[in-house]
Amino acid sequence: MRNKEEMKIVFLGTPDFAVASLKALVDNGFKVVAAVTAPDKPAGRGMQLKASAVKEYALSQNIPVLQPERLKNPEFLASLSEYQADIQVVVAFRMLPEAVWNMPPLGTINVHGSLLPYYRGAAPINWAIINGEKETGVTTFQLKHEIDTGDILLQHREPILPEDDFGTMYHKLMEAGARLLTTTLDRLMHNDIQEQAQHLVDKETHAPKIFKETCHINWAQSTEAIHNLIRGLSPVPTAFTALGDKQLKIFAATMEHARHGVPPGTVDSDGKSYLKYATTDGWLHCTLVQYEGKKKMPVADFLRGYRF
Repeated sequence: MRNKEEMKIVFLGTPDFAVASLKALVDNGFKVVAAVTAPDKPAGRGMQLKASAVKEYALSQNIPVLQPERLKNPEFLASLSEYQADIQVVVAFRMLPEAVWNMPPLGTINVHGSLLPYYRGAAPINWAIINGEKETGVTTFQLKHEIDTGDILLQHREPILPEDDFGTMYHKLMEAGARLLTTTLDRLMHNDIQEQAQHLVDKETHAPKIFKETCHINWAQSTEAIHNLIRGLSPVPTAFTALGDKQLKIFAATMEHARHGVPPGTVDSDGKSYLKYATTDGWLHCTLVQYEGKKKMPVADFLRGYRF
């Protein structure tokens, strides 16, 4: 196989999670001939069009950018084919039609934020934490028809520490994925990877998209389950509950396992230093919160301005 200065790569991705991998390719001397990303979208108070993180980085490196509305658009497919990529790399992008992923002679490889075949889907980092896993990782694999089911190339394992939340694991796996991608491409060029087919796993390990109802705390669960939900959704999209007649987002909390004899969801506070909710087997102490219409703040600061 040709060396990395000759192997032409088209990169497909949108958020900052993907930028780390694109930057790793550039920094390691790979030849990225184009980047495919989402169209600019309105953002901010003025709703001005904003470019994706991948577009901003690609343009800073003089990498041509394609922004198709539809991936099956004949004009886009024609433009993509003109780059004559040897291989495509996709990181944190939408589902690709076969006309795209099967275009290069070496196919398309994906960087996924889990240890496949576990946690296939749109939100693998969130669900690994929500489900109380002690370990996750990143996987490079070859794309094929069914989502996240292609043959595995390489994997990197990463522990989920008790203090980790979605934000910390996102950054850990973002960097780990970038390193794994360059290693994968280096080894592919030297025919030094034995691809492995994925085996079937239970549906409970799937990682579907997070919706608002996922973030609504059900206090009729165990303290640990609710604590993991909060960790898995912090800092975004954030678990929430009600306080009075408004919404309270909870970014961080601690657990207290204790018998209390009150209904789950009962609120208790001294009005100064603690705010806690009853669960089925204890209390969940809120430590970092955001009340509807207010800024995010430590719970003691929030309580100074709140009256029960």
